[in-house]
Amino acid sequence: MSTTNTLEQSVRAQLERYFTDLGDEAQPRDLLAMVVNCVERPVLQIALEQTHGNQSKAAEMLGITRSTLRKKLLAHDLQP
Repeated sequence: MSTTNTLEQSVRAQLERYFTDLGDEAQPRDLLAMVVNCVERPVLQIALEQTHGNQSKAAEMLGITRSTLRKKLLAHDLQP
């Protein structure tokens, strides 16, 4: 049995596809920031949906403070 989870496998597959589509000539910059930005927004949205918009519960679910959650919501233009 593999220790790699399905989400990790999906991210890896998408990154491999990204590099294939990019080709040999181009080298991406700030790859980690790009991936974090792409993943963070839907994670925040799902946490809020699962907690029915309760930011305190969403922050707890995410393992961050409520003030950090609010900053991230503003950064991703998700503030209600």
